[in-house]
Amino acid sequence: MADKYPEFSKRIAAGEDPGKVLDDLGVKRYCCRRTLLAAVEPVDMVLEYYSAREKFRVE
Repeated sequence: MADKYPEFSKRIAAGEDPGKVLDDLGVKRYCCRRTLLAAVEPVDMVLEYYSAREKFRVE
């Protein structure tokens, strides 16, 4: 699955239908489909907390 994630992520960001992308990539098992659909970039999570911290920063 790790080899399919970059392509999946790029195509989803371009606005393609997630189900169609998974079909095109050959991901058939529901557990693998679920994993790719639920994947969150860790850096995005970290940046969310970073921007919240900067917003409430007291100097």
